[in-house]
Amino acid sequence: MSAVVDFIQNTLSVEWATLIIAMLPVVELRGAIPFGIAMGLSWPVALMLGIIGNMIPVPFIIWLIRPFLNFLRKRKCFAWFVRWQDEKMQKHSKKVMRYSFWGLFFFVGVPLPGTGAWTGAMVADFLKMKMSSSLISICGGVLCAAVLVTIASLGVVSGLEWLL
Repeated sequence: MSAVVDFIQNTLSVEWATLIIAMLPVVELRGAIPFGIAMGLSWPVALMLGIIGNMIPVPFIIWLIRPFLNFLRKRKCFAWFVRWQDEKMQKHSKKVMRYSFWGLFFFVGVPLPGTGAWTGAMVADFLKMKMSSSLISICGGVLCAAVLVTIASLGVVSGLEWLL
């Protein structure tokens, strides 16, 4: 872990590192905001960079995930991955399908593992939702999740400072 922190400190600014971490699948803003705050960014800056970084890949995911999966589906060595991805999206889409826009909003907005902007964008594509409503719904969910993660991060950082 210290090697990763050393690399980031010596290669990237904390701002760029926070932005890039927010763009990564799985980690997204749920890891970027606490990282930024722990590395000394003010919470408003960490919040803003987390939101921006988390939203950058979303339109590209919505536009490109289906052609990418169709390409992989034709390759025998990746067919298992596409089947697994389709099953995963089908499972997640059941949670969203009933309420469409608001379902996607709450799905992305609750900061739990596997419910971020990346998965939300793939679910939106799977459900063939309109790009505009998908982006608005996902952006609203990202804003909600960012506020919740920031509040939790401030509490954790304050608690750690109190202990030290």
